Amino acid sequence: MIKENVRYENGSVFEGMTSISAVINSKHSDRKIKRVLYDKQRAEKLGKALSFLRHRAEEQGFEIVGTTADELEKLTVGNSHGGVIAECTERSLPVISAENIVMGGFYVYIEGIEDPYNFGYALRSLYAAGVDGVILPERNWLSAAGVVCRSSAGASELCALYTYSDGMCGTFKSKGYRVLCADTENAVSVYDTDCKKPVLLVVGGEKRGITSALLKQADGIVMIDYGRRFSAALSAASAASVLGFEIMRQNRE
Repeated sequence: MIKENVRYENGSVFEGMTSISAVINSKHSDRKIKRVLYDKQRAEKLGKALSFLRHRAEEQGFEIVGTTADELEKLTVGNSHGGVIAECTERSLPVISAENIVMGGFYVYIEGIEDPYNFGYALRSLYAAGVDGVILPERNWLSAAGVVCRSSAGASELCALYTYSDGMCGTFKSKGYRVLCADTENAVSVYDTDCKKPVLLVVGGEKRGITSALLKQADGIVMIDYGRRFSAALSAASAASVLGFEIMRQNRE
């Protein structure tokens, strides 16, 4: 249980070079690295990584400190950090507004995911599918940002993230966007739906779904066809993946 608690308490500890590189290279996040810790006994194997980090440390002003494997173990959740972690500042999320919505883009509003790993998996898929931005409710899993970054393979830091605002759907519609909600009642197959950009996709969690207020504002309600009879809903992460790549497919040039 200690490890389970650490993942929330140390939400700004980023494990492994994939996560750390995403923080360093992000163009959308104001998160900064305070210091990098590495396992001194692995210094030789970490040669290239440490060389890269020392170069970027000079540019971005963080320190690099050698430590023991036991000390890293106390700070981390998993065992896949490869001997290097970073302690970082928190990230602020701007509120979505007409000023920060790109013309002709693809955005996703996602809520109700019950697990930080699934949240990370959803962001990984959406980023790979070319999303321009992901909008999150106030209560989201960025309190466990390190876990989310690791499960998203860095996508959570590379992706533009925003918080929800009242009137969000109206704001997108004023910019020429169509709003598509993923649900089952009165829904049309996503494969029979025009998903051309600009589009805002709304995906709800498997337990609570999408609020009725949002559904009322939808220009279309889409569902994912199954290959057989199956009464269970896909996880929000899986649904976001399927829908995101269908939108990408329909917008290929």
